[in-house]
Amino acid sequence: VGQTAALDRCSAPLDATLQLLWTRGMDTSPAPQQARPPWPALLCLLLVSTGGSGSCPAVCDCTSQPRAVLCDHRRLEAVPGGLPLDTELLDLSGNRLWGLQRGMLSRLGLLRELDLSHNQLSTLEPGAFHGLQSLLTLRLQGNRLRIVGPGVFSGLSSLTLLDLRLNQIVLFLDGAFGELGSLQRLEVGDNHLVFVAPGAFAGLTKLSALSLERCNLSTVPGPALAQLPALAALRLRDLDIERLPPGALRGLGQLRELEIHHWPSLEVLEPGSLAGLNLSSLAITRCNLSSVPLQALHHLNFLRVLDLSQNPISAIPARGLSPLVRLQELRLSGACLTSIAAHAFHGLTAFHLLDVADNALQTLEETAFHSPDKLVTLRLSGNPLTCDCRLLWLLRLRRRLDFGTSPPACAGPQHVQGKSLREFSDILPPGHFTCKPALIRKSGPRWVIAEEGGQAVFSCSGDGDPAPTVSWMRPRGAWLGRAGRVRVLEDGTLEIRSVQLRDRGAYVCVVSNVAGNDSLRTWLEVIQVDPPNGTLSDSNITMPGIPGPFFLDSRGVAMVLAVGFLPFLTSVTLCFGLIALWSKSKGRVKHHVAFEFVAPRPSGDKNSGGNRVTAKLF
Repeated sequence: VGQTAALDRCSAPLDATLQLLWTRGMDTSPAPQQARPPWPALLCLLLVSTGGSGSCPAVCDCTSQPRAVLCDHRRLEAVPGGLPLDTELLDLSGNRLWGLQRGMLSRLGLLRELDLSHNQLSTLEPGAFHGLQSLLTLRLQGNRLRIVGPGVFSGLSSLTLLDLRLNQIVLFLDGAFGELGSLQRLEVGDNHLVFVAPGAFAGLTKLSALSLERCNLSTVPGPALAQLPALAALRLRDLDIERLPPGALRGLGQLRELEIHHWPSLEVLEPGSLAGLNLSSLAITRCNLSSVPLQALHHLNFLRVLDLSQNPISAIPARGLSPLVRLQELRLSGACLTSIAAHAFHGLTAFHLLDVADNALQTLEETAFHSPDKLVTLRLSGNPLTCDCRLLWLLRLRRRLDFGTSPPACAGPQHVQGKSLREFSDILPPGHFTCKPALIRKSGPRWVIAEEGGQAVFSCSGDGDPAPTVSWMRPRGAWLGRAGRVRVLEDGTLEIRSVQLRDRGAYVCVVSNVAGNDSLRTWLEVIQVDPPNGTLSDSNITMPGIPGPFFLDSRGVAMVLAVGFLPFLTSVTLCFGLIALWSKSKGRVKHHVAFEFVAPRPSGDKNSGGNRVTAKLF
């Protein structure tokens, strides 16, 4: 406006001056000395010609950087006038701007970066950025924007970075970013966001990085995310989401980095939650996962970095991570790890970094790694390590391993407590890094008798350094587990509930540690319980409530005779006659009878009141 007014004021003398200069230039005769050009008009021409690009506003700084106008923290309530037309960087952050109207910045066609952060902007009229076809970066964080609808960002065809953090945005409507076809990075954290329309991200065909953090979303906006075919990095931080449904991220075939941070309600990562993804980096940190989500990870063949830090995970099972054949780094610091099983990293030939700092590990055995010599970085600080024979391999590699700023130290035994692994010499004194083999010190009865349907309990425990584990083996050689009708309790006791005849036999208790093992054989005898209304019984089986074997006495014989001996004999004769006739007509009948006899095993003295097993098995 100022340049237009100046041009109007100078138009008349300018025309006269140009006409005079043209005439003088064409006339070759000497000019009279009293005739001089109108200098005020020439000065006006100079001002107008140089003012075509604008002058620097008095409240701004235009000298710190080339083609940059810095108007930050100047208490401005509106965009200042007179901005140079060749401005490429305009910083209006930290002011009091309350609105941005259409066309206010349209004359800055060369602007490449615009910073409107930390103002009081609550509304953006559609077309507010019209004419900024060269703008690459737009920062709007720290304002009071509430709703982002269609047309707000029209005209920004070259924009690559949009920062909307620290606003009060509640909704993203359909088509809100539809005209940002070149956008590559979108930051929308720290808002009141509760809903993202399915078509909100439509048109963002080149978006490669998206951050959704610290907002009120209760579900993952899967339909909206499916509109981002080029998305490579997705960060979902500080959200109150309880689960990641199966297939929620399906359609993001180009996604390579996924970060899920601080979801306090996330306790289980369901199988299929990551279906359709081909990640190279996955971070699920500061959640409530109690175990490594192996079923949800098994298909990620190209995963190289896995971060599960700050989850209450207590163990890494054997061979659980084997499907992740390209895994190189595992971070599980600040968790509740108490054990890393042998062969935990079996099959991971490229594995070279393990971070398990600040856990409850007492040891880390060499057998956990596929190739221990390929390990480059190992974070073990903050663990109560027991420096015995299980850590000899670590002592051997201590000079080339990268332990970080804090190398691991011994928490026991007492004579090396607090000593760092780097402080040990190559020649160890006697009694250092040694172990004692496991031995059985205490056990229950080696012969246990139980009735069918009852309960049997075997106890066994051992000593050793390190403390041995107790296992039980079935008679057929199968190891018993922690669940089921036949199970091993936490203290090493074998419990058999609802005893059956097939449970009879030998059971072996095995106590073992890294230095050796010991075993003990026990026997279970099962007494068969007959049906309560049985009519006949084996004469050698003792019946409950009957002092001796069951025989027919003289009274019983008399009763049988009273019923009638003759009908009984007649019936038997008739049966044998029919059998004889059938044998002659069909051929000779062959009878094959096999008896297998198991001798009884006494379990106590009869006179001393002990039980006596008289059962025979045929």
